[in-house]
Amino acid sequence: MENNGRRKFLGVCLAGASAAAAAAAVYPVFRYLAPRSDQQGSNKVEFAESDLPAGEAKFFEYAGSSAVLVKTSAGAVVALSAVCTHLGCIVQWEKDKQDFLCPCHAGRYTPDGTVVSGPPPRPLAKIPVSVANGKITVG
Repeated sequence: MENNGRRKFLGVCLAGASAAAAAAAVYPVFRYLAPRSDQQGSNKVEFAESDLPAGEAKFFEYAGSSAVLVKTSAGAVVALSAVCTHLGCIVQWEKDKQDFLCPCHAGRYTPDGTVVSGPPPRPLAKIPVSVANGKITVG
């Protein structure tokens, strides 16, 4: 009789430990895959126009994802998603070539996000941008 009590107690302890281990393994995966809940209602980001010289790119976070602001050598300001449309890698700005390179599979994009070469099926997503009074407003 006493043996059954021990077995039941050990079974309950083992079940509890297993449940705690499963929760500890699943929670980080859930937090990684779940969308962020700390996003504000207005998704606007502002930069000083002087922070972005011609021919340069500035990476930043916009609406929970990576984005990039480019000032072309002609002076046009463009805001794009920095997420490659092929497999979701973050593109890199190549200043000397004045284009974007996806390091995962060598996809190339122009400064306005158009696909030049490689496997990406679509251009980089454009983000609304405006320039007024020395400020660049994204969103």
